Amino acid sequence: MKLLFFIPALFILLESKSCDQKQKNQLPACIQTMITEYANRELQNPSGKFYEYDYQGKKVYLFVPPCCDQISKLYDSNCNLLCQSGGITGRADSVCQDFYATRQNEKLIWEDIRQK
Repeated sequence: MKLLFFIPALFILLESKSCDQKQKNQLPACIQTMITEYANRELQNPSGKFYEYDYQGKKVYLFVPPCCDQISKLYDSNCNLLCQSGGITGRADSVCQDFYATRQNEKLIWEDIRQK
């Protein structure tokens, strides 16, 4: 009887892993490379994060640095730097002034979850 519950649960678990892998494979290679490079750095607390958004009809990727007074960087799917925000003044540049107001479909695509 337990086997009847175990087999479907196993398929559900395997399919969810497959979805995670499909999501990683859908990331642009240059963004995946950035994530890999960041993941190989020394552990920082708090950690940096990468988010995916829809902005001006395109997929964009935001790197949020690990701590305060550092600059967040927004990239397109070809890893072209679109704009930067944050820093000590809070406004690294003014190219994407509408980004935070108009971005849509936020998706966390990577966060360093290693423990010290």
